[in-house]
Amino acid sequence: MDAILLQILNGLDKGSAYALIALGLTLIFGTLGVVNFAHGALFMIGAFCAVTLQRILNLSYEVVDETQTDFLGNPLKVKTPYVEAWFGPEFGGALIDWAVPLAILFAIPIMVGVGYVMERGLIKHFYKRPHADQILVTFGLAIVLQEVVKYFYGANPIQTPAPDALNGVVNLGAVIGMDIIYPVWRVVYFFFAVLIIGGIFSFLQFTTFGMVVRAGMADRETVGLLGINIDRRFTIMFGIAAAVAGLAGVMYTPINSPNYHMGMDFLVLSFVVVVVGGMGSLPGAVLAGFLLGVLESFASMNEIKSLIPGIDQIIIYVVAIIILLTRPRGLMGRKGVMED
Repeated sequence: MDAILLQILNGLDKGSAYALIALGLTLIFGTLGVVNFAHGALFMIGAFCAVTLQRILNLSYEVVDETQTDFLGNPLKVKTPYVEAWFGPEFGGALIDWAVPLAILFAIPIMVGVGYVMERGLIKHFYKRPHADQILVTFGLAIVLQEVVKYFYGANPIQTPAPDALNGVVNLGAVIGMDIIYPVWRVVYFFFAVLIIGGIFSFLQFTTFGMVVRAGMADRETVGLLGINIDRRFTIMFGIAAAVAGLAGVMYTPINSPNYHMGMDFLVLSFVVVVVGGMGSLPGAVLAGFLLGVLESFASMNEIKSLIPGIDQIIIYVVAIIILLTRPRGLMGRKGVMED
């Protein structure tokens, strides 16, 4: 039972990332009708926002410390971060330690801006083009962004640790008399994902802006005839979707060290999640994300892999084939979406 619960936790952890990326993908497809293959690159850019803020906070200058000497008796040069010099060792050190959570505030305006520029500068010209054209141009954009990040940050993964207070483990099973040791940051990531997902659904469900967007997703032409500038609202939604992907990347950095190809690693899986959940269905994207994350986690168990070697690498695609054979529109797909 301990092993089963542990795999469920692992699945929810991985499913959180799938669900967040798939949610942003579905927001873009549901509002603009664009198949955005550059969405994984937004996840990667968010992760490197955290890397960038960490480097900024660690900018240092050298001072001679007379209290420390080398083996020849010469005073040592010690690097002191600027934030520690400006705000004091305690507060400055805390800012450096909490760089990843602080990167949320750093990443939001950057990701919204990147999303706005991407939509206004490129994607708006492909609204009425075939989906194949959209896939080609956004996939090309993803490769360009990937190579830009590789040029500035290098090809090797960059360690981006969680704050010391959240870097340990916790016994989640103590309450129910079981022994389930789990990393604290992975628990934090799951609750963060639930908070973001809940916030997006609440925004769309309970705000006037969200209601107009949902109406535009259902019947764009009619909403436009009412005198509402639905295109501007959809552009804002593109920025929000970019921010969701970016925040997913920011918080995932302590789990998976950022590298230039991490966006591509998650992109294909996230599109499978979107298709399984149903193209254009936000609840379907979230449900499929967590479902496939849990299934992938169970497939990675040694007992399962010994029975079916390599099943952990293909389980998501096998499940996708089964679901699409039985439910061609996905779990919660709508009639008429991509059926023309």
